[in-house]
Amino acid sequence: MFVFKKDIPLQDLGDGVSRRVLAHDGSMMAVEVYFEEGAVGPMHNHVHEQLTYVLSGRFKFTIGEETHEVSAGDTLYKKPYIMHGCVCLEKGVLLDTFTPQRMDFL
Repeated sequence: MFVFKKDIPLQDLGDGVSRRVLAHDGSMMAVEVYFEEGAVGPMHNHVHEQLTYVLSGRFKFTIGEETHEVSAGDTLYKKPYIMHGCVCLEKGVLLDTFTPQRMDFL
């Protein structure tokens, strides 16, 4: 499967957050998430395993009981059902990979 960024619309989620769902199939999905400075990814959990790679910007992330500041090149792992969320400290983009894919994003 080939997915070209120019062919995928950016979805405005409101409050300074938008996303672009990239390649996906039954067992895996890649998603770019764009944050304006000060935007919040509220605390939540889900059944999916999730890897987050910080492409740009700076974020304060909470995963479970731990909170750390992360920036470009850092990677985060979120096991299923763990509470997690973030605050964007400097405008940036995250690359999220989910398994299985997030049907609620389609």
